[in-house]
Amino acid sequence: MPRFSASELADRPPDLTPQRHRRRWLARAAATIATAVALTVGSTAVAPSALADEQFWRGPNPTESALEAPSGPYTTSSTRVSSLVSGFGGGRIYYPVTTSDGTFGAIAISPGYTASWSTIDWLGPFLASHGFVVIGINTNSRFDQPGSRSTQLLNALDYLVDQSSERHRVDPDRLAVSGHSMGGGGAVQATRTRTSLLASVPLTPWHLSSLWGGVQTPTMVIGGQRDAVAPVRSHSIPIYEAIPGSSQKAYAEMRGEGHYFPLSRDATVGKLIVSWLKRFVDFDTRYEQFLCPPPATGLFSDFSDYRDTCPHTT
Repeated sequence: MPRFSASELADRPPDLTPQRHRRRWLARAAATIATAVALTVGSTAVAPSALADEQFWRGPNPTESALEAPSGPYTTSSTRVSSLVSGFGGGRIYYPVTTSDGTFGAIAISPGYTASWSTIDWLGPFLASHGFVVIGINTNSRFDQPGSRSTQLLNALDYLVDQSSERHRVDPDRLAVSGHSMGGGGAVQATRTRTSLLASVPLTPWHLSSLWGGVQTPTMVIGGQRDAVAPVRSHSIPIYEAIPGSSQKAYAEMRGEGHYFPLSRDATVGKLIVSWLKRFVDFDTRYEQFLCPPPATGLFSDFSDYRDTCPHTT
């Protein structure tokens, strides 16, 4: 773990110190296909595969400019989650206001070491505006390690689905996790614990484990080329490489960026996160174009490194 001088710590943002239900969906999709076949009349048939894929699509056809805009097509609102809830430290739920599009996929997001949700809260309304329910959490302790953050992310998803005031908006079979730094490490660990999660997006993740061979969840790791807190060669890249090649995965390394770039809105990062969640939580192949083929990594690219398992088959 890196060491910092007192002056370096004083200059750092307050979020981090150096210590710092896929099976259920398949069953439902199969039932949908069976229903579509049963309802076929004469020679006019609804294509079962299209029905199974598109029933979870939300929002208009995507464009690059729309994904890079400050917000998506949905009007959003939010509600506070009390710190007295059991299993995590409270937080806030963000959601699309409309009820005409059915339920939405959901994602729980954890902040980094010593941080509160407010340090990364731009992700809440942004992702909600693209058609997701988001629960951004505070942790039980700001010093919680990745293992504890993993448990709290899963507790937050359970609360969102089973107890929250917005549970009627959530599809309980389409859930995902994310987080920054130790929260990112917790997100990866959560996918090892709960294999039914449909997507994970760890942001500059901090985790010392290399035992990720059991991860089946589609995972996009986003790192910073100049990260001195969780250097990509000892955190982000080993996490990506340890996830089996049979799993859907990607590694996006942002050129010239350090550890804290995810704390501010970034158009390129926002586009990646939305595209990954749409592709694997909403099964929306319209977003494949923003992931595959992979972006360039030349001198004038936003990326210093990019690795992937294109084309995606899930």
